[in-house]
Amino acid sequence: MQPTLPQALKKNFLGNSPDWYQKAIIAFLILNPLALWAFGPFVTGWLIIGEFIFTLAMALKCYPLQPGGLLAIEAVLMGLASPDAVYNEAVSNFQVILLLMFMVAGIYFMRDMLLFVFTKILLSVKSKIVLSFLFCFAGAFLSAFLDALTVTAVLITISVGFYSVYHKVASGKKIVDEGHDHSDDQHLGNSHRDNLEQFRAFLRSLIMHGAVGTALGGVTTLVGEPQNLLIAEKAGWNFIEFFLHMAPVTMPVLVFGLLTCVLLEKFKVFGYGGALPEDVRVILQESSDHDAARRTQSDKAALIVQSVVALILVMGLAFHWAAVGLIGLMVIVLLTAFNGITEEHRIGHAFEEALPFTALLVVFFAIVAVIHEQHLFSPVINAVLAMPESAQPGMFFLANGVLSMISDNVFVATVYINEVTAVLNAGDISRAHYDKLVIAINTGTNLPSVATPNGQAAFLFLLTSALAPLIRLSYMRMVIMALPYTIVLTIVGLYGVVYLL
Repeated sequence: MQPTLPQALKKNFLGNSPDWYQKAIIAFLILNPLALWAFGPFVTGWLIIGEFIFTLAMALKCYPLQPGGLLAIEAVLMGLASPDAVYNEAVSNFQVILLLMFMVAGIYFMRDMLLFVFTKILLSVKSKIVLSFLFCFAGAFLSAFLDALTVTAVLITISVGFYSVYHKVASGKKIVDEGHDHSDDQHLGNSHRDNLEQFRAFLRSLIMHGAVGTALGGVTTLVGEPQNLLIAEKAGWNFIEFFLHMAPVTMPVLVFGLLTCVLLEKFKVFGYGGALPEDVRVILQESSDHDAARRTQSDKAALIVQSVVALILVMGLAFHWAAVGLIGLMVIVLLTAFNGITEEHRIGHAFEEALPFTALLVVFFAIVAVIHEQHLFSPVINAVLAMPESAQPGMFFLANGVLSMISDNVFVATVYINEVTAVLNAGDISRAHYDKLVIAINTGTNLPSVATPNGQAAFLFLLTSALAPLIRLSYMRMVIMALPYTIVLTIVGLYGVVYLL
């Protein structure tokens, strides 16, 4: 029997998401205008922030673009933010949008080389502690010279590659078979299910160590995180000056962060410690041997080209030849031109991973516009600036950290650096005190924000990527796995800001 039109509309709303989730979103959309009428825009703005964070937390139930987008549209219709304010937020973060559009796609065309390199590392390093340390350190080192989103894209690419290789064999197919859907578990052999769960735990721990590593390295240099560029511009610091000013805080944080990585693996707590099952290692080795045996001269040439372009990419980002996204576009052109990828449909696949997240990020900027237009953070800023000078750096660090967990570290850093620079220009604080506040703002927005996926764009990108559902990496699992890092990074960072500057 065909459903009626109202039944069809109800069934189509948010697709296959659970009924309770659909009802929750409808309740939010009804509640918000009532809250605006009853409590005013300030309270309603905070309510919408909480609702948006809920959609992020339920990302595995429903991609946040649709429910989050409905909340953003409603916020604009209720007058909490104007369309121009949303546009201005997007324009001010245009470098991040360009980065997602082109850099992530550029990494896609490097996947063969990345998988080749990291497969060698994975198969040659038997100790999980050493392997985890390498992933965390590599994430930190690369993020210092590239940027956290680019490095996260690399980690996602190699992890999906590892997962798909084993899942194909576990589903009863051969390594040589093509066209396998690694998101479908119904053909898994019973003997492989336990191994697959262990493999997922193994990949989850590696990807989280690497993701936290991007925060450890991203805080140290002006190219590590998007807001660092703005902070450096306002402070008038070049690459070396930025690094040296941050070093008293960031270097101890790096050491303790890496030590935390080792201890988590040693004591196997908070979801870490999962080892690579021997059966999985054997299959990955067979796949590596198979790829090596069938590798043609053309394949070898492609690997060489990818390696050379990877070096160009590192140089371009380290010396900031151009905006990160434009360097990513250059990478796409070089890799496709010299590896013979000239068909439009083959190029199009590279953009499938990044563009949904780019759209979600613009929706997020609409929520940020609400924060900006309704001055939701102003009471916190004013309260900190009213404190004695000696207490301000530590309080800026904590306030930035808490607000970054709730919203986004790029926006929080932008708001705070502009406010503090205005105070400096008005002659109300000295240059020396201003430098301390700048360091507190940068470290505060970059370190405690690892607590939640919405705190850092790289974490949000990981949560909403194709990898997260494959390895069962949910919002709350990310929060739990990040918790020990959050505690250590916050304590050591706060100590550095208060006592080492």
